Amino acid sequence: MKHARVLVNGQAADATINTENQVVLTDGTLLSEGEFSWLPPCDGKIFVLAINYADHAAELSFKAPDEPLVFLKNRNSLIGHQQNTYRPDNVDYMHYECELVVVIGKEAKNVSEAEAMDYVGYYTVGNDYAIRDYLENYYRPNLRVKSRDTCTPIGPYMVDAADVADPHNLVLRTYINGELKQEGNTKDLVFNIPQLIAYLSDIMTLSPGDMIFTGTPEGLADVKPGDVITTEVEGVGVLTNTIISESEYLAELPQ
Repeated sequence: MKHARVLVNGQAADATINTENQVVLTDGTLLSEGEFSWLPPCDGKIFVLAINYADHAAELSFKAPDEPLVFLKNRNSLIGHQQNTYRPDNVDYMHYECELVVVIGKEAKNVSEAEAMDYVGYYTVGNDYAIRDYLENYYRPNLRVKSRDTCTPIGPYMVDAADVADPHNLVLRTYINGELKQEGNTKDLVFNIPQLIAYLSDIMTLSPGDMIFTGTPEGLADVKPGDVITTEVEGVGVLTNTIISESEYLAELPQ
């Protein structure tokens, strides 16, 4: 099953996606395009993996890490499907990062690798934008690089873990204005999902709704205002958003 959160008449609501790709509220109401907007489908702690694909490490002239390189993002960065992400004015390079996102389904603490997949509730698609200008060290992404408002589209919905046969063999793709720019496969993860859950749950308790952005493969490119970015994970979903300028974003904020 596919689970979504949408904004309808100014109110957040839970929904599912039926076999005809229609959005259905919990009371059975069918929503048509234009009657709602997409919200991030999950709400919890946001863990993000750096350099978790060997080809991406090589693209950046780094060797693969010896243990997971994890940083945290704030919830202010999350936005839903078909929403806008702003590019700060006067920066030289902002790029997408298509990622499989693991969503924790039940509380996990000190979980073994053998048990870890039992704690996966859902999967979704994430796009972890980065501002390359401010990247002081790829091993320590700072706030200006990764935690700006709107810089983390996620969704459109979550897919039940049971509906994804092999999360370690999924194709990831990113398109800019319809042109394929990035392609990889989760089989090339440096640290797989059980390893990540075991590692993180040893450090802190994982809660339902917590998200693990598992990293991005090689194939990064600059994005500019007006670009429409589509990231997709095979069998999980297709996530689209549009890049706008910082001045456009600020003009849209409530006064």
